[in-house]
Amino acid sequence: MASSTTTTLICLQWVLQYVVCRDVTLPSGPLYRVAGFPLSLPCVVSGFEGSRTQDFEWFLHREDAEGRQIGVISTRDQSFPYAPFLPRVRSGEVRLERDAGDRVRLVVQRLRLEDQGRYECYTPSTDSTFQGNYSASVVVKVIPDTLQISHSRSLIGQPLAEGSELQLSCSAAVQSQQHTHLSVTFGVQGAGPAVGGASPREVISIGRELAVAPGVGGDYRRRYGDGELTLEKQPGQAGDRDLYLMKMAAVAPGDAGAYHCEASQWILDPEGVWKRIAQRTLDLGNLTVQPLADSLTVAVVPRGEVWLSAGSPLSLLCEVGGVGAWSRSALLVQWLQQGGAGPGGAEVEVARLSPDGAVTWGGGPSRGRAEPWRSVYAGKPRPQPSTPPTITKRSEGLTVRLKTKEVSVSAVAEVARGPPLKRGSTVSLLCNVSVTTVGPSQVEVLWLKEREAPKGAGLWAEEGAERQEEGGASRPLAQLSYDGLSRSYGNSSEVSVDRLATGCYRLRIHQAQPEDQGQYACLAEVWALDPHGAWYNTGARAESASVRIYLYSRATDLLLIPLVVGVSSALLVGVFIVATVTCCFMNRLARQRSQK
Repeated sequence: MASSTTTTLICLQWVLQYVVCRDVTLPSGPLYRVAGFPLSLPCVVSGFEGSRTQDFEWFLHREDAEGRQIGVISTRDQSFPYAPFLPRVRSGEVRLERDAGDRVRLVVQRLRLEDQGRYECYTPSTDSTFQGNYSASVVVKVIPDTLQISHSRSLIGQPLAEGSELQLSCSAAVQSQQHTHLSVTFGVQGAGPAVGGASPREVISIGRELAVAPGVGGDYRRRYGDGELTLEKQPGQAGDRDLYLMKMAAVAPGDAGAYHCEASQWILDPEGVWKRIAQRTLDLGNLTVQPLADSLTVAVVPRGEVWLSAGSPLSLLCEVGGVGAWSRSALLVQWLQQGGAGPGGAEVEVARLSPDGAVTWGGGPSRGRAEPWRSVYAGKPRPQPSTPPTITKRSEGLTVRLKTKEVSVSAVAEVARGPPLKRGSTVSLLCNVSVTTVGPSQVEVLWLKEREAPKGAGLWAEEGAERQEEGGASRPLAQLSYDGLSRSYGNSSEVSVDRLATGCYRLRIHQAQPEDQGQYACLAEVWALDPHGAWYNTGARAESASVRIYLYSRATDLLLIPLVVGVSSALLVGVFIVATVTCCFMNRLARQRSQK
């Protein structure tokens, strides 16, 4: 048994000696890097004994030094660097960055041509036995810097209107005997709400494999997919640099910021990984975007007020300013009319010019207040129906008034003759209207009921609301329009209006109640026929003097009063008699008991 255990231990020790052994690795070479740009060499040690944190020493074997090694830097000895590297180590240009206890990275911030050679990474032994390899090396080739970048068009600081097209370009080229690729990126700093403190953001790039890719921030992907953001490579002539042209179809306020162009040189390392070996950035200037909300102006011409004779043509212009590039922005124009002759002054659409140039006509009253409504699709010459406009703005209104004919009108209100008015009966009021004019005319009558107004009232409200004058407040009851349509504005009792004869209009209150008592008046307006056969309000009006409606009590109401009084009196007398008899009986009974 003991012999078997001993044999097992010997075998295990033999396996550990050959399995666990030190191994130092570096990237495969040769590695080509560009003078003036960084070099980063990772060194990893494995299979070691002792402390988890290992020390590393770096040497350079220059090609022109007959194989002699030069100490570069060490993790354990500050005096390790040789004279060529000592000042660079002290300044931090050459340094070691530890990624883990068994991993360090040699960083040369700015390579020099004399840095070319074979770099060796050595790890001092911490093992009980000397097994494995304790160093590794890689050849680094330092090639000249031939990356060039320039611009032929840059921002000059003048603001661009929202929706305008932005074009930026830069030229880039590299001349290298090695097979390298070039990528170009356009970026911006300060884009979005956090202007100034934001980190640089990639807008669009063309990669080393010539694939165009939009930036991941903002809405660049959507705009690239919609064709609003593009990047083109235009090959240069023999010996000239290639031109890279970025186009942004329509700038938005969030596109403001400092733009730059970045060119990078890439090489495929022996391990099959692409490495960026050179990079240059060129400032293209600051972009300021003027929002349409600040620059857009919409005005109707002529301004203010226009007087026209009935039947005359009306020509109005819509002037728009501050839109930016017209060819890149679709426009939707609407002509709206409000304050028409109809009750309530509703707003209606008169005409519409869509972005594709189609004209649609609406129906509106023939006079009122007109104003254009302008919607702008900034940078979208052909927006889809579902595309929301960038901004919508409306102009100040233009009031169109008609010069009326010589028209005079008068109105007189009276109570229709008949028996005295009582509660529950039908009340009839007449409005006699007299019109003097030339040509056909019609009358529109509005019945009003006055009621006591608060002190200081003296205003005129729109139809459908209360109208107040010095004599009190009035509210509309019913209306008979010029074309024979009737309208009730609501009342505690049912009302109706009709025309009895030419110039005579009637208001009836059915099943009148005490709350229907009060002062009533009628308002007459004259409508005339224009040369094109359309009716229009001449503006001539007259209001009658008010008449008072009083309701008398019915006969049944008069009989009810004595009946109630009689019953009440009888009840009082009966109660008095019963109380008197009861009191006398109780007194007599009390005397009889006392005598016994």
